[in-house]
Amino acid sequence: MQPGLIWGCARTADGTRLIEDCDEAADASFRWLHLNLADQRTLRWLERSTDFPRAIDDLMLSRDTHQQAIVEDSIVGLVLQDFERDFEPSQTMQIGALHIVVAPGQMLTGRYHPLHSADIVKQRIVQGAEIGDGAAALGLVLGAMADGLSQLVHALAVDIQTAEDEFLNEHLSPATRDLMAVRRRAARLHRLIGGMRATLHRLEMDPDLPRLLAPVAEHIVQRLHALDADVGGVQAQLRALRDELDLQTAQRTNQNLYFLSVMSALLLPATLVTGFFGMNTGGLPFAHTIGGTLAAGVLAIAASGATWLLLRRRR
Repeated sequence: MQPGLIWGCARTADGTRLIEDCDEAADASFRWLHLNLADQRTLRWLERSTDFPRAIDDLMLSRDTHQQAIVEDSIVGLVLQDFERDFEPSQTMQIGALHIVVAPGQMLTGRYHPLHSADIVKQRIVQGAEIGDGAAALGLVLGAMADGLSQLVHALAVDIQTAEDEFLNEHLSPATRDLMAVRRRAARLHRLIGGMRATLHRLEMDPDLPRLLAPVAEHIVQRLHALDADVGGVQAQLRALRDELDLQTAQRTNQNLYFLSVMSALLLPATLVTGFFGMNTGGLPFAHTIGGTLAAGVLAIAASGATWLLLRRRR
């Protein structure tokens, strides 16, 4: 019974090559296995074939997506968040977790749901990426995760810039639903990148971290810091655009209220005149004259005209 091996690679005398069996190339200088943790056979294989510290085992099999890093007996364990991959391209913002264990001579990665970074890593290995040790393997997987996040941040920046250009150049107001979707994506990216950066920074500062892995963590922390700054810039643009939209809406509302106020002020005197002549009381002016209606109408128009002149004079 083979475990749920998704793909694997081994460093042999002929270079880095893909393997299809967890026990294949057992004498290789370095092996990397990417496992399906949702498969029960994977769990049995891990119990039978690995001898990691208890904390590393618990971290590897945990279903918690909280990002964390530990170092036990020169073995590094990581849980890093990544976006899940689905059949629909639009369903790419669900957050999953990649479990990583870097031990002397091998590295294990696992996930419960398909992730973007694993596909990128496999493509790069197929294209000739050399995996000679744990530092190279960890650098490859962290670099793939950073590249995937960079693409998402770039797409986010393009969306907000497009909405901003339409608003400034064509005076088209972006749909509120679209801006809310951008805001949700930016918030998720900010939390994911910020958490990953903090986790790797703690790993970098751990005194038990193997010396070869420290430069890898430092390099990725710097990249994540730049990506987080880009996300912060997108969020600032989004806030500025929302402020412009709110200001435009407020101005439009004020203009409508001003128009209604002026119309009410102009019609109020005329309404007062028509209400006066509509009373069924004795001695009403113009009640028994031929031009009474015309005279009352002229008086109503004159009252509105006087009100208009008064408003113009008072500006």
